[in-house]
Amino acid sequence: MSRKRKLSPEERALWDRVASTTENYRPKKADPAELESFLAPKPKPKTRAEGLRSFEMGQHAKPSPSRHDLTPEPGEHLARQPVTMDRKAHKAMTRGKLKPEGVLDLHGLTLAEAHPELIRFILNSQSHGKRLVLVITGKGKRGDDDGPIPRRVGVLRHQVPQWLRMMPLAPAVMQINEAHLKHGGAGAYYVYLRRIR
Repeated sequence: MSRKRKLSPEERALWDRVASTTENYRPKKADPAELESFLAPKPKPKTRAEGLRSFEMGQHAKPSPSRHDLTPEPGEHLARQPVTMDRKAHKAMTRGKLKPEGVLDLHGLTLAEAHPELIRFILNSQSHGKRLVLVITGKGKRGDDDGPIPRRVGVLRHQVPQWLRMMPLAPAVMQINEAHLKHGGAGAYYVYLRRIR
């Protein structure tokens, strides 16, 4: 059996230096006061409802300015269009001060009947040198069936401005506006025509 060798002074100094940098791997006994606070029941966190102040549903909601209407009224859309005619004449026209030189009443016609009538009337009016004409569409009436799918009221009232912006009428038309109340209001349109050059 071999005897344990004693460490030399240099080895002992090296060992002491290494030992001073290590930590004891045996855990020290827990302090009973720390242990008690660790094992004590924790306070319940506040529930979300307890943390909130009282409120009423919608109290901070901004009021909706208007209902959502994907197709604005034709008069509203036309009013936003730029003025391409003489501004003074436009102001007089929208106030009902100008007298229309011709009138076409499409009220009661179907789309198939109304379209050719409108084309004929506008082109004839322009060829005769007329500048302001009135096209009556009627406001349309709401049907009895108010089903889940909304239907447009006044199909001609919505369609006529579109026809006036399409060929063959677009080159003849300078301005379209909803008529003044004395000339039919929302159920009629002023159509200001270009001069033939």
